[in-house]
Amino acid sequence: MPFLGNLVDAQSLWTPQTVVVRVRSPSGRIVEVDTVRIRRKVQPMTARRARRRIAGFTLIEALIATALMGVILGALATVTAQWMPNWNRGMGTVQRSEILGLGLERLVADVSAAEFIPGGRDFQLPVFDGTELSMTFVRSALGPNTRSGLELVRIGEIGSDRGPQLVRARTRFVPVTADTANDQPSFADPVVLIRAPYRVTFAYAGRDKVWRNQWRGASELPKAIRVQVRDATTDRILQVSTATMVHAEMPPDCILAEVINDCLNRERRNGVGPAAASPVPNPGAPL
Repeated sequence: MPFLGNLVDAQSLWTPQTVVVRVRSPSGRIVEVDTVRIRRKVQPMTARRARRRIAGFTLIEALIATALMGVILGALATVTAQWMPNWNRGMGTVQRSEILGLGLERLVADVSAAEFIPGGRDFQLPVFDGTELSMTFVRSALGPNTRSGLELVRIGEIGSDRGPQLVRARTRFVPVTADTANDQPSFADPVVLIRAPYRVTFAYAGRDKVWRNQWRGASELPKAIRVQVRDATTDRILQVSTATMVHAEMPPDCILAEVINDCLNRERRNGVGPAAASPVPNPGAPL
């Protein structure tokens, strides 16, 4: 029995193979002499699979893969280093253009909404003061945090650590009396409309369609206002420069008049003495 047990174990590791032994006789005939069984060792399939799983890359293969990866990363880094500055400059230009467009849109909307409002009972001329770098006028209050009524708006250029900026400020409009004619209003809620390197200059045209750098003490509002935008670095006028019409340029009493000039002259004569010119804030006054 022990032998059979060993034989069984041996059969599990060996597979039989039959070999036939043949001998050629002197007459040339092949005679079968005996049949011999031989056994060959066969390794189990699990051992082969285990060795395949354990097998990995050689050192040379790993070095080659590392070198290829370094070349690829180096090429990507070179392309990125050349492309990122151009991308940043392009994005900066787009952002500045968008901010400039929004500021001009707000500026034009404010200017076109200027109203013909006399300074007070003794000041019949409209409240409007325009220079090359600033404007002061009256318009209807508009905004989520404002009360209904009229507000005095000043749009002017001020200096800053980043260069000149065009700032809009406002205050509630109060009619001027003889006692408060020399008082300067206190503007609040400053909002930057246009930043450096852009600078804005204004020009004003009346019924004669002639552009002027100033509009002060006139009996009517300018008919049109031109907004020129310059690049401070090159002093070049940009194509975004525009002009807008003022919707209300004369007092309501002159709208139905047969001769508008006669009506305007009559309104001008209604002013009392030297106080006929409506007082406006000093263009150079701080916000």
